[in-house]
Amino acid sequence: MLFDQLHRRDFITLLGGAAAWPLAARAQQPDRVRRIAVLMSTAADDPEGRARITAFVQGLQQLGWTAGRNVQVEYRWTAGDPERARSYAAELAALAPDVIVTGGASYVAALQQATRTVPIVFATATDPVGGGLVTSLARPGGNVTGFTTFEYGSSAKWLELLKQIAPRLMRVAVIRDPSLPTGTGQLGAIQSAAPSFRVELKPVDVRNVAELGPAVAAFAHGSNVVLIIQASPLATVHRDLIVTLAARHKLPAVYPERHFVAAGGLISYGPDYADQYRQAAGYVDRILKGEKPADLPVLQPTQFELAINIKTAKALGLEVPSTLLARADEVIE
Repeated sequence: MLFDQLHRRDFITLLGGAAAWPLAARAQQPDRVRRIAVLMSTAADDPEGRARITAFVQGLQQLGWTAGRNVQVEYRWTAGDPERARSYAAELAALAPDVIVTGGASYVAALQQATRTVPIVFATATDPVGGGLVTSLARPGGNVTGFTTFEYGSSAKWLELLKQIAPRLMRVAVIRDPSLPTGTGQLGAIQSAAPSFRVELKPVDVRNVAELGPAVAAFAHGSNVVLIIQASPLATVHRDLIVTLAARHKLPAVYPERHFVAAGGLISYGPDYADQYRQAAGYVDRILKGEKPADLPVLQPTQFELAINIKTAKALGLEVPSTLLARADEVIE
């Protein structure tokens, strides 16, 4: 991944806008410096969070926006803390920036509570219509638009992948954060697909990190048990713990993002989150040039990445079908 090749000094320089990168296009901006606020669900030193910001800043630069020259960017990092998210949302809204960028439905909701006038662009959100964040995908309305990470067919795909890699599976636990306003629709899609795979499905609510260990352990008894991890700030921040718990209890698991697999998870299927932050820069550019969030449709992902960790499969005693390996975008040996 690009970010892994960047040293910390390079990353700071990139955020500061001092890097002399060629620009693919020049934006026609007024002379005044524009202000962008960014609310992140990860910690500041989280490699995944920094990779997303790297992609976002690169996207801005390609459109002619450079921090320190014609744009000022304010960052807040919450490390998955809901209280900190609400506090930072109010703080950023009070700064009255030209636009606020965030990722995750609960973060969008926190910002909506803080402001109904400052434009908000979400780089990632699951089912924003079902969660009440926007009126519709085509016409979001209000001051919010962005990019969804959810497509109903991906839920069935998670079950299909697990069935291929662990064909004897009988019971599936869906680890989810019930506080997220947009998780219900995705859970419903998984439940609808479960009968066709002849599996017993059980939602497992986890509200904080302290509940993760007991929740996984309680479900791990018996054989032919697997996990589905729904996307959430909690899961992203504590991905190492989740992967460790799955390994400890010898549970095959499918994850929503590739960085879980890079951390030792078995398999993932989902959009490229860093690329969605790069795309979000395009919407920020359009808003800074005068377009309204209400008129910018919420876009769904068109490409999904499949990543497989062979080492983890072997540790679980699973043999990954060659046909599945051939379809993978990334195979970690």
